[in-house]
Amino acid sequence: MASHRRPKQPSRTRVTVLTTAAAAAVALSSQAANAAPSEKPSKDEVKAKVDKLYEEAEQATEKYNGAKEKQEKLQQEISTLQDNVARGQEELNELRDGLGSMASAQYRSGGIDPSLQLFLSADPDNYLDKASTLDQLSGQQVEALKKIQEKQRDLAQQRSEASEKLKDLSATRTELGNKKKEVQGKLSSAQKLLNTLTAQEKAALQQEEQRANRTSERQVLSGKTTPASGRAGAAFAAAQSKIGTPYVYGATGPSSFDCSGLTSWAYAQAGVGIPRTSQAQANYGTRISSMSQLQVGDLVFFFNDLHHVGLYAGNGQVLHAPRTGTNVRYESMSTIGGPFMFGVRV
Repeated sequence: MASHRRPKQPSRTRVTVLTTAAAAAVALSSQAANAAPSEKPSKDEVKAKVDKLYEEAEQATEKYNGAKEKQEKLQQEISTLQDNVARGQEELNELRDGLGSMASAQYRSGGIDPSLQLFLSADPDNYLDKASTLDQLSGQQVEALKKIQEKQRDLAQQRSEASEKLKDLSATRTELGNKKKEVQGKLSSAQKLLNTLTAQEKAALQQEEQRANRTSERQVLSGKTTPASGRAGAAFAAAQSKIGTPYVYGATGPSSFDCSGLTSWAYAQAGVGIPRTSQAQANYGTRISSMSQLQVGDLVFFFNDLHHVGLYAGNGQVLHAPRTGTNVRYESMSTIGGPFMFGVRV
């Protein structure tokens, strides 16, 4: 006969643990149900964050431009040094050939001088320091040896200088790559933020920007500022011809520009070569501290680190290449996003 046992009852401890776990699960479910969904950033909040990223990208862009300019300069200097070394080696070979001709003539006339023979088979650097050797050489031979020694020292110095510049070039290329990645990272983050906006929000931002552009253009056209003349006038006219051209970081025209790329290109059209970066341009000309003393065509600089530059357009407006996603345009100096620091009259 089968035995009938009562099922084993759970212990008090187990019941307590299960009850507590169930209560916690219910509480968490209740909190999740009652929690407000995370709020989507507003259009203005997104714009503020994007503007900040664009500003940081422009800071990195000017450093990228500086590294790129340094790279190009180093490449030119290295090429010049290498050409000089090649020519110097040819001259050295000619000097040695000349000394060899002396030795041949000496041999034909009765035997080669031991000191000259020793020179032709080894490095002559230490020979001129030995009076006994000098005593055995003719004046013509001594002069030839001195020229060879001098040429050898020049070549050694130029090779050493070229080697150091090559190291500097390698470091500059690394810096250039890092800055490029930094710019691209900032721009990518900005684009991701913009992608969170609806089509209506994007359209609204575009309309706001277009209204601001039209207002700035009216301010320029209705202003009583004295028109630019001379080289400043020619540079300003060149920049005006590029209104509507897109901003592209690192670009110097003529189909796209960044901020300092536009100003350097504009002055180049006026026959004036100014530096490539905004920081370098800030030291090129007469500084104008007061906004009231600015003239059309003056360079105007913004932000404490001077990473943004444009051309003064009169009536408190600037003609510039603002940032990624925009075109060359007029804009009020009060809406640049950073303080006006000073102007420079080229």
